[in-house]
Amino acid sequence: KNTDTNKFKSKNPNTSFIMLFCHQATSTLTRMASSFASPPSLNARATSKLLLSYTKNNDTLSTTTRAFASRALRRRNMKKTLSPGRSAPLVSVAKDVPLTYQDMNNTTLVTLSASNNHEARKELLIRHIMNVDKVNYVNASEVMLQIAKDNEEYVGLMSLPYKVGIASFLTAAVLSFPLCFHHDMVYWFNDVAVTAEVPPEEDLETMLEVGSWAWNWMEPPLGQLSFVILCLQAVGSQMENLGLRPYYRWIKEIRANRLAEKYPDYNRKLLKDYSKTDDFLRGTY
Repeated sequence: KNTDTNKFKSKNPNTSFIMLFCHQATSTLTRMASSFASPPSLNARATSKLLLSYTKNNDTLSTTTRAFASRALRRRNMKKTLSPGRSAPLVSVAKDVPLTYQDMNNTTLVTLSASNNHEARKELLIRHIMNVDKVNYVNASEVMLQIAKDNEEYVGLMSLPYKVGIASFLTAAVLSFPLCFHHDMVYWFNDVAVTAEVPPEEDLETMLEVGSWAWNWMEPPLGQLSFVILCLQAVGSQMENLGLRPYYRWIKEIRANRLAEKYPDYNRKLLKDYSKTDDFLRGTY
């Protein structure tokens, strides 16, 4: 529009029109090229973000191209983080990092306690004892020690079903080998419980031959027990998906209520929360 058409006038009107058209076409192409170029105001960070956004939103790019673009941006961010020019924490800030639960503030302890952190719940209970009894941390810790001991009362009886199950399965696993491959034990078990026909001694000279004979009566019970255990494991996994742990939750609730009733001066919820996250075999506080 700003082109001075007078300088393109010629005696020949066709020549003037061609010169004017070429000048306008050149100007248009120059403006288009400058619009496609990256703007000078974009720094490296903005350009990298723009590239990453383009690779994420463009479905036509290959997986390799996306991976290289993301990796390049991560390398650039890592270099900027480790560069000397960036601000780093001071020594005074590093000194304030809490290394133990005793160094944490109340807000952090409450947050961790809500996440079922046992140590955070214990520290909250100690501070609650300090506030109720008006004592220092050492005296409150002594009261906490007595609470922990009372919480472990009858823990052996409560965990007895788990211990019996562990001992039974370990015993069955160990005995399954000699009952299948040991000559004397297989012969004894056959005489006591099976009364099957005993093959000739030349067919019982090796462990594998003994196992082949014992497998005639060991296969049905072992196969059936394996199938039952498999079904019980499937039931247990589905119960976990539903959040069902009947005996475990029942016994934990009984222990928590007993501890809360034994110390009525302290907050009942803090006592029950501490008791529920205390494992049976954790040991004395």
